[in-house]
Amino acid sequence: MLNAILLNVATMKTPVNPFITSGYLSPEYFCDREAETENLIHELINGNNVALISTRRMGKTGLVKHVFNMEQMRKDYLTFFIDIYATKSLREFILALSKEIIERLKPLGQKAFEGFISIVKSLQAGISFDVAGVPSFNVGLNDIVSETATLDELFQYLMNAGKPCIIAIDEFQQIAAYPETNVEALLRTHVQHCSNACFIFAGSQRHTMGNMFLSASRPFYQSVSMIYLEAIPVGKYITFAQKHFEKNKKKISSQAVIEIYDQFEGITWYVQKLLNMLFSNTQSGETCDVDMIPAAVDQVVNSFRYVYAEILFRLPEKQKELLIAIAKAKDAEAITSAEFIRKYKLTSASSVQAAQRVLLEKDYITNENGKYKVYDLFFRMWIVENC
Repeated sequence: MLNAILLNVATMKTPVNPFITSGYLSPEYFCDREAETENLIHELINGNNVALISTRRMGKTGLVKHVFNMEQMRKDYLTFFIDIYATKSLREFILALSKEIIERLKPLGQKAFEGFISIVKSLQAGISFDVAGVPSFNVGLNDIVSETATLDELFQYLMNAGKPCIIAIDEFQQIAAYPETNVEALLRTHVQHCSNACFIFAGSQRHTMGNMFLSASRPFYQSVSMIYLEAIPVGKYITFAQKHFEKNKKKISSQAVIEIYDQFEGITWYVQKLLNMLFSNTQSGETCDVDMIPAAVDQVVNSFRYVYAEILFRLPEKQKELLIAIAKAKDAEAITSAEFIRKYKLTSASSVQAAQRVLLEKDYITNENGKYKVYDLFFRMWIVENC
C-alpha cells in the first residue's frame, strides 16, 4: 500500500544537500519510517485519534508531514499542523490554530475562505482580501475576546469543512501548563464531538504525555491509539546515506554511519546534521570515513559556541553547576544523593532539587526513567570540552 502511495507523490526541487535538517521536502529525502507511516495512515483513515510520542528531535514532525504529503491524504483530507511549544495560554493555542487553518485554505481560493468566515464570526474583523482575492490574517491575541466562543466556532468549522480534517498538534503536552483551568477537559469535549476530524497529539515529554492519555483521572484517558516513535534502525540509515552519497558521485563507509548513529543515540536530527556536514565536506569522487567525523562534530559544535556561552552566562550559579554536572555524568542518576553531590562539588540536595526543577522547565535537561541528560547533545559536548 505504502509503495503505491509514494509513487504518486509529487516530486520537488532537488536540494544542494540531500540530508535535510529543517522541515520536510519529499519522500526522496525522508529516511525509512515505512512501518510507522503505514500505521499512522491506517489509524487516521479508520477514524482514530493518535498520540504520537518520542523524545525530541526523533522525527515526529517529519513523520506527520510525510504522512500529510501522501497522495491519499492530500486528495481525501484537509490537513492542519500546529506546533504549540511556544504557546503559553489557551488564547495563544486558538490563535495558532486559526492561523494554520487560514494558511491551509489560501490555495483553495476565496470561496473556501468565505466558508470559514461565515462560521468563525469572531475573527471576521481580522481577515481581509486584496484586489486579487488573496486573504490576509491580521488577528492578534487581543482580538480573541472570548476563548470559548472562538474555539466553539473553529470546531464548528472543522465539522462543516468540505472534506474530513486531520489536525496534528505538536508538543501537545504544553496544554498541561496553561494557566486556564480545565483546558484538557474543554479540548477533549470538542475533540470527542468533532466527527469530521481526527487528531494527532504529538509530544516529546513521555512522562507528561503518558499521564495525559493513560491516567484514568485525566480527560483524554483511553481516547487515542498510542504510537511510540523509536530510533530508525542503523541499517536503514546506512542504506539511506550511501544512496544519497552515491547519487552525488561520493561514498560513505558503513562504519562512518554506524559511528555517527552510536555517538548520537540514533536521534534523527543529530544523525541528519552530521551527515549533512560530512556530505558538504566530502568532495566528488572521495569517500567519507570515520576519521572525518571528529572534525565535522567540532564544526557543528563550534557553530553554536556563542549561543552556548550565553546560555551558561545567564544561568544562576546553582543551575549552571548542576547543568555542568549532568553533562559530565552523561546519564545522571540519583542527582540528589550524597555521592553525586560530593563527586560534582554541589551545595546540597535541596539546591539540586530547586535547580533541576528550573532546568527541566527550561528544557535544558530531560528526565527519562530516572536518568537526567542535557537535552541538546551538542551543548553537552561543548560543556564537557569547555567547563
